[in-house]
Amino acid sequence: MTTLIHLPPIGSLLRQAGRPLLESTLIPLALFWVLFTHAGFDAGLLAALSWSAVAIGRRLVLRRRIPAILIVSTVLLVARTVVGLWTGSAFLYFLQPTVQNFVFALLLLVTLGFDRPLLAKLADDFCAFPDSLTGHPHMKRFFKRVSLLWAIVFLVNGATTLAVLATQTVGNYLMVSTAGSYSLVGLGIVTSLWWFRRSMRGQGIRLRIGLPAAARMRVG
Repeated sequence: MTTLIHLPPIGSLLRQAGRPLLESTLIPLALFWVLFTHAGFDAGLLAALSWSAVAIGRRLVLRRRIPAILIVSTVLLVARTVVGLWTGSAFLYFLQPTVQNFVFALLLLVTLGFDRPLLAKLADDFCAFPDSLTGHPHMKRFFKRVSLLWAIVFLVNGATTLAVLATQTVGNYLMVSTAGSYSLVGLGIVTSLWWFRRSMRGQGIRLRIGLPAAARMRVG
């Protein structure tokens, strides 16, 4: 017997996945670079941290759920900013997110024993799976297995960015590490989606992107 599960339309998935990434990573990085080049290192640090604080504060005021990735990235950004302001070292400031790759890899491995590993909780920020799929036993097993893949992704990313940081200027580091990191993450996402679809199909679960026909008629 085949079970058909509908996922949100592709546009909705892209918006849901892109918003937390833009808010927690890309905008703070862009603000840091702009202020760093025009007003100095300390201004760049404070601009990046201020953006994350405003993003969390806005959600608290509006009583909206705070994405796990925004919480994690902000906590880590606070630590980076303290070290950056204390030492005045751009190398140490950017060394921390490089080391965080290794920390994330370790956390993914440690939470494999949980009912819902860390990766499953982070996935909620990018794609709201229906309850019928989230609670499926095979879905839980899948996230445990794919956590190993992402642990490797973070380990490789950490080693690569560490090598770039040790040999390049701040500007070159930001350009090369950002392009390389997102290329590697993109490859991880494509592999995970292929594995996810193949894994679900093996359990008699078909995934269809978009609303069911009845729902489309109601919307229309």
